[in-house]
Amino acid sequence: MRIIKLLCFFIGFQVSAQQGGMWIPSLLEGMNESEMQSLGSQLSAKDIYDVNNSSLKDAIGHFNGGCTSEVISDRGLVLTNHHCGFSQIQSHSSLENDYLKDGFWAMSLEEELPNEGLFIEFIVSIHDVTDTVLNGVTDSMTEKEKQSLITKNSNAAMETWPKEAWQDVKTKSFYKGNQYFLFVTERFEDIRLVGAPPSSIGKFGSDTDNWVFPRHTGDFSMFRIYANKDNKPAKYSKDNVPYKPKHFLPVSLDGVEEGDFTMVFGFPGRTNEYLPAVAIEHITSEFNPTNIAIREAALKVIDAKMKESDAVRIKYASKQARIANAWKKWIGENLGIEKSNAVAKRREFEETFKKALKEEGLEDKYGHILPKFDELYKDFAQSNIKRRNFIEVFIVTNELMHMIFRSYQVEQALLSNPEVLDRAKASLKGRLEGIHKNFDIEVDKGVHLNVMPLYGKTANASIYDTSAFVNLDSALQLLEGDAQTIIKNLNTDSAYAYAKPIIDEFYSSIDPEFQEKNEVINALQTEYMTALMKALPDERYFPDANSTLRVTYGQVRGYSPRDAVYYNPVTYLDGVIEKYVPGDYEFDVPQKLRDLHNSKDYGNYADKNGKVPVCFLGTNHTTGGNSGSPAIDAQGNLVGLNFDRVWEGTMSDMNYDPEICRNIMVDLRYVLFIVDKYAGATHLIDEMKLVHPKK
Repeated sequence: MRIIKLLCFFIGFQVSAQQGGMWIPSLLEGMNESEMQSLGSQLSAKDIYDVNNSSLKDAIGHFNGGCTSEVISDRGLVLTNHHCGFSQIQSHSSLENDYLKDGFWAMSLEEELPNEGLFIEFIVSIHDVTDTVLNGVTDSMTEKEKQSLITKNSNAAMETWPKEAWQDVKTKSFYKGNQYFLFVTERFEDIRLVGAPPSSIGKFGSDTDNWVFPRHTGDFSMFRIYANKDNKPAKYSKDNVPYKPKHFLPVSLDGVEEGDFTMVFGFPGRTNEYLPAVAIEHITSEFNPTNIAIREAALKVIDAKMKESDAVRIKYASKQARIANAWKKWIGENLGIEKSNAVAKRREFEETFKKALKEEGLEDKYGHILPKFDELYKDFAQSNIKRRNFIEVFIVTNELMHMIFRSYQVEQALLSNPEVLDRAKASLKGRLEGIHKNFDIEVDKGVHLNVMPLYGKTANASIYDTSAFVNLDSALQLLEGDAQTIIKNLNTDSAYAYAKPIIDEFYSSIDPEFQEKNEVINALQTEYMTALMKALPDERYFPDANSTLRVTYGQVRGYSPRDAVYYNPVTYLDGVIEKYVPGDYEFDVPQKLRDLHNSKDYGNYADKNGKVPVCFLGTNHTTGGNSGSPAIDAQGNLVGLNFDRVWEGTMSDMNYDPEICRNIMVDLRYVLFIVDKYAGATHLIDEMKLVHPKK
């Protein structure tokens, strides 16, 4: 296999054009550095990423593997989104101490709350190991042979890479397997909850405002990293002390205005920017609609029950948010693809690609790719839909089916190897305890009745009356005895008997068929990426997001979502009050916040017009995983906290369009205002370095 080098980093660019892209921070020198400066940045590439000296990347942490966070004080104080810390806030909440409803603020280090299993991981250094990982890989190999050798080479590189005892290494694929990087990391596992506003601030607007603008959500929470006495990562201990970071972000009190440079630094999860038109068409017209329908059916039940009961609200708050988030995102993604005419434009680009293949003499080698995609997706579509629908029903939405699914996996493990008994029992016990902590039988029964028909199966409500799985104690009793006894116990349970044939079908036919077809498509996608970079070397190619550290840059900009409508880039506290609906679960506003607005007691956090900014828009190219990412100004100061995108702009995972795509950020002045004036946690403000870069 020929290794494709990053030609794009040495190509000239149009100063005013580039606003998209998720760039590797260790490779910013040259084109990206100049481009950022043309947009207003005063930062050098080394200010952003430097192995030998403190740099911005040392303040950016991967929050629990799914979000981003940033260090904002020399005592390890960390900022991320409210929705990123939501499960931790929920886990500490009860009817007596409802931190979801009332918020939480630790007024001293002693009051900060530990969180089992929560971690923040930092990138120490990034290294290109493409030659090592692809050593010996040839085009004549089958895909399985290629992947086997790549895995072997990658493992060898990680085993021999020099690192400190407390550090770890990982390798990741870029450009669809055309390039590989190795990351040296440090993971901190003593992370304590410091503060969170009530959901009426941190989740203001809830589902109605999610993925849309104008937003008025104070989507932030605060944690603290603790380390051992040597400032190294350590498990939780009362003897641990606040972490002293290599770098922390100063906080700007000057805010933003339209045209200001913004850089979002974080860990974007997954994008697919180089899909063929046929794939985009399949996702938006076939794949998304079926999964939207399943989540909508589940939410209909969950939302109604949460409104009826505070106990249910606390139990299901985090789960409801996860289900609703992707449900609405997929709807917006479809709207954006249609509005931007993305499929037709991608087909136009493919015509350009085919013409370039002819001109470069590459048609014989790569001319088969696009027709092959059309052929493969016709065969792949139903397998992809059926597999994802199963995941939606058996893992995402219906907790009883989720418990049966995990139990089925344990049965299969015991049948193949009874010696794994203790490990399998412990794993399933943990799963059952985790699910039952936030389980309500009536809610789950309603979800079951609603979602199962959408998978093409008849729902059976009676299993909720007879199954041992609906009660934790009786569920755990199924795991007593030897392997043979456990298998017998499981198979005599009514819910298990109902679901087992469906799960058998998934493992015997649905998933194997999907994997077989998906492997061929992935191999062709890798070949397509190679062909693109050879046939059209002057195009801009940034690697798809893969949960690794990235830089995306742009400017503060409003946008026009439809004819005769234009959204200014900044929203204000006035808008929160305008949306206020007393007692409404989405738009209620705490009395104290209303009092602060009435008295105009804004402290140092109002803008030059005397108003408190809440959120602002930018052209930064973001996705899931960028939640909690810092929005950094031209001088390297923190001005915002990324948390969302505009609805139609969610299509940026497949098709970034600078006219439509906008990310949404909380203005840091609103964060400071809530911490100081609303919560009275001025000791946290005192920890930060507040600056006035514009003055």
